[in-house]
Amino acid sequence: MSIWGKVIGGVAGFAVGGPLGAILGAVAGHQVDKMRGGNNFTGSDKNARHVAFTTAVIVLSAKMAKADGVVTRDEVETFKKLFQIPPDEMKNVGRLFDEAKKEASGFEPYAEQIAMMFAHEPVVMEELMGGLFLVAKADGRIHPDEITYLANIAQIFGFTEHQFERLKTIHLGTDDETDAYEVLDLNREASDEEIKKRYRELIREHHPDTLIAKGVPQEFVDLANDKMAAINTAYDRIEKDRGLR
Repeated sequence: MSIWGKVIGGVAGFAVGGPLGAILGAVAGHQVDKMRGGNNFTGSDKNARHVAFTTAVIVLSAKMAKADGVVTRDEVETFKKLFQIPPDEMKNVGRLFDEAKKEASGFEPYAEQIAMMFAHEPVVMEELMGGLFLVAKADGRIHPDEITYLANIAQIFGFTEHQFERLKTIHLGTDDETDAYEVLDLNREASDEEIKKRYRELIREHHPDTLIAKGVPQEFVDLANDKMAAINTAYDRIEKDRGLR
């Protein structure tokens, strides 16, 4: 079964718990007490982690759709295309997206649950941020309120302002050579060996097998492609500038 089927699979909400489980339960027709277990979750359960990650992408994307004050049906259609949702799951994913848009609470409880669940795995939260950036720029422009929304999510995830700016650079792009160092999270004074070491670390951290082991569903591994491309481009730029080839 694909991750999309598991998300709307009836017992998913009970496996995950907390705000994410509650909204899953609401869509699946179950009565799940939002206070049950607070932000608890089955942290060691790989399936629950996959479901939580996927649900968070859907819910936080839906909440972001309201950030610019304009919510259109095109946004959920764009979401479906971006993440290649199987035709037989589109209706259910759309229901969850719509439920999240109309649900009265803000995005904070959902972001906080993810921050707890993946507290020691920032790479996973970087990938989730990458999905949100992908949704935000899907229409060819990003509204300032969407940037503010993404910055607030990043803060809840525990990223510093500098780390958020690095994620912006990776996902929104730049032609500034200085930013090539920012993509690798280095300063211009870094030695050649430090640059090579950091590049190898980033490639290893964002390898598909590593991401899946950490809780990123197979269906979302492609989210890492943009980041990997940015990392490779940044390294190539520095390598050429320094004559390391």
